[in-house]
Amino acid sequence: MLARDYCDAAGRKKGKPIILSHHMLYGLKAGQAKMSKSDPDSAIFMEDSTADVRRKIRGAYCPRTADAAVARDAEMQLAADDLKNPCLDYVRHVVFAAPGATFAAGGATFASADAVRDAFVGGALSEADLKDGLADAVDALLAPVRAHFERDARAAALLARVRAYNCLLYTSPSPRDATLSRMPSSA
Repeated sequence: MLARDYCDAAGRKKGKPIILSHHMLYGLKAGQAKMSKSDPDSAIFMEDSTADVRRKIRGAYCPRTADAAVARDAEMQLAADDLKNPCLDYVRHVVFAAPGATFAAGGATFASADAVRDAFVGGALSEADLKDGLADAVDALLAPVRAHFERDARAAALLARVRAYNCLLYTSPSPRDATLSRMPSSA
């Protein structure tokens, strides 16, 4: 995105990079068509602790019916979704991303995202059970990642640099504009 912004700022029309996108997960808060790294509570990050994962998912927007859903930007989604529930979105696109995956919640084990959605919408799966199961599943996916950053000194140093950069990026008034204004006008 920064390279595209630079091309716009520099007036370059040829050679501008393209962006190839995949499904954009909904943000965890009501009304968020997609996650936002500038709002740390709108998404689960690879370095989130177990407590962070649980807190974020337990506080997530989780409508049971379509008419309760907040209007969202439909063009960000690759498939029609009338419910727009970020918890079910994570179940479908994160938990069930691996072939043969299952999802355990509310004392039941589900073999598909559609089965989870049907149980939730039908009332057989409570919001609390859905969120607890999702927190467990996401945390299990993140555990090896966290372990890697704890065991590998080089990876830990890289993570520390990324965190330091993010602290600077999101505490300055307008880092993107400042970066663009320092770039040469021709490239």
